Amino acid sequence: MLVDEVRGGVVETRHRVHAAVVDRSGRIVAQAGDPELVTFWRSGAKPFQALPLVVDGVADHFGITGAELAICCASHSSEPAQVQLVRDLLAKIGCSERDLLCGPHPPLSAAVAQDYTTRGVRVTAVYSNCSGNHAAMLALARHHGWPVEFYTRVEHPVQQRCLAAVSAWTGVPRHSVGTAVDGCGVVCFALPLRNMAWAYARLSNAERGMANAELMSEPSFRIPNSAFRIVEALLRHPDLIAGEGRPCTEMMRAHPGRVVAKAGAAGVYCGLLTREGYGIALKIEDGHGDAAVLAMSAILAELGVRPQPEALGSRPIVNTRGETVGELRVNGGLMHAKDAPESGVTVYNA
Repeated sequence: MLVDEVRGGVVETRHRVHAAVVDRSGRIVAQAGDPELVTFWRSGAKPFQALPLVVDGVADHFGITGAELAICCASHSSEPAQVQLVRDLLAKIGCSERDLLCGPHPPLSAAVAQDYTTRGVRVTAVYSNCSGNHAAMLALARHHGWPVEFYTRVEHPVQQRCLAAVSAWTGVPRHSVGTAVDGCGVVCFALPLRNMAWAYARLSNAERGMANAELMSEPSFRIPNSAFRIVEALLRHPDLIAGEGRPCTEMMRAHPGRVVAKAGAAGVYCGLLTREGYGIALKIEDGHGDAAVLAMSAILAELGVRPQPEALGSRPIVNTRGETVGELRVNGGLMHAKDAPESGVTVYNA
């Protein structure tokens, strides 16, 4: 599976796609490239970083709403309503914007960025696309009585709790999860694509609080019922996960209640098909963000989630005069289980 840049009928550039589609038991049902590829999860990990809020009782303690849980999982567009949600959450937990350790940046939405530039809005930390994620970490610290200072450092109890959640849901032991610093300053996690996909697939079991009886290599892990609150928040608030006109929001709106889509930086995209119980994780080898969007849309369509938003079928290549001179489009598709070597989720020895 490739994403080609075509100009004048000639393929000018190719972006290689690596992907894993995994069922609830950890079996790969479809793949592209190397489903074992180890890469950083980036913002694809945000729902799992937010899970301690519901598992540890943080959400109940502070009265965190479904919309606020959604913004904790988001890479939002800095829309006014999204920023206000983060401010409201910070107030609930006795924190303020001064406690946020994410740096400011221009909004990810071009329309919002232009509006703020026109109106002279000063973009600060609370406008960061990751501010909800950081507010969640501050809430976790407040609830447990941990210091809010330096909550982004890998040795801080907040980051260790997030690492524990990532390890449990992906089935990768803590010592095997690679760590580094993400763009917003928190810890990011490196692990195989198929384990990322398995974590998303397991979310489909959250409503029933199921153990993964099909794969007993991890008998100690039982999916808590409370985790469904994260899934419910994602499904009910696609407008908060990204924002108006952005791909995650558009993919989820096109099929309400059936799809969770979550982008990460550097060509990472993840998702959940709730009906099928499939988790999806992909990486564009060279980190091309637009290619990741098109690949995710194509994978959803191939898995039967149709129609996809028309704008996600291809992307025009436009020159400096505004002329369309080519396009970015998907070439090829998934290899399905019947065509692929037998494989299952990686089983690690602790």
